[in-house]
Amino acid sequence: MTRLGLHSLAITPLWNPQEAEGYFPKLKALGISAFEVPLLDPATFDSAGTKAVFEKHGLTPICSLGLPGTIDVTERTEEAMDFLDAVVRAARASGADMLGGVTYGTIGRVSGRPPQAREYDAICRLIGHVAGTARSLGMRLGLEPCNRYETHLLNTARQTADLIERIGADNLFIHLDTYHMNIEEKGLGNGFRDAGRHLGYVHLSESNRGVPGAGTIDWDDVFASLKALGYGGIMTLESFVHVAPELAGGLAVWRPVAENPDDVVDKGVPYLTEAARRAGLDMERP
Repeated sequence: MTRLGLHSLAITPLWNPQEAEGYFPKLKALGISAFEVPLLDPATFDSAGTKAVFEKHGLTPICSLGLPGTIDVTERTEEAMDFLDAVVRAARASGADMLGGVTYGTIGRVSGRPPQAREYDAICRLIGHVAGTARSLGMRLGLEPCNRYETHLLNTARQTADLIERIGADNLFIHLDTYHMNIEEKGLGNGFRDAGRHLGYVHLSESNRGVPGAGTIDWDDVFASLKALGYGGIMTLESFVHVAPELAGGLAVWRPVAENPDDVVDKGVPYLTEAARRAGLDMERP
């Protein structure tokens, strides 16, 4: 049975557990049962407060990130290992059992050339190590392929599946995002099929990052493909209504993604829920 989640950037630019007290009840009433929070700095992340508010409201926490621009995975792999180990521990302390996102690189960093063997070698070392740390804590680790303008390393589900199979860790999964898939895949359904058994998490994001149903994403294809795969994980509405300054450049968010910011949740959640229902997906409610 699938579950619907929401990314925190649809609500607030900076995650604050105390502020969540004001909007978690509304989200639950809409059918949201999971909530994703960026974990960009493990040193300042309030794991205890996060865990407490999620437990109080009965929601599932999900953590994600893109590596900071100060970290170079290829040249300083051990530094990246230390950073991600700390992120995984902070995520687990918050109650999360998965970490997704661009765990293998920095959002917005491209080399200007095709990926090199040494870059993939470094990613395999990094992710193989961090997967071990995650496994010891009972966590899964995701890799999110992104479009060619945000990374040159992993753009498609097939590339990501190949890398996961090369690494061989059983707690790795593919984190797909319909926004990126709409640019890079040969059809949304093909992308989901290429991910196959490795698919572990999905971002439901419109082609313009705005209100689902107000762009060009073929949502019937998305949900029919997930139904055909027998997907039973979390599907999270991601929209960048509010973007922290350290993310805006990498994500290339230069203007509001919706005329009325409230429409992303108030209209987007019911729209996605109905589209999933039409496809025959069983949706668990909180």
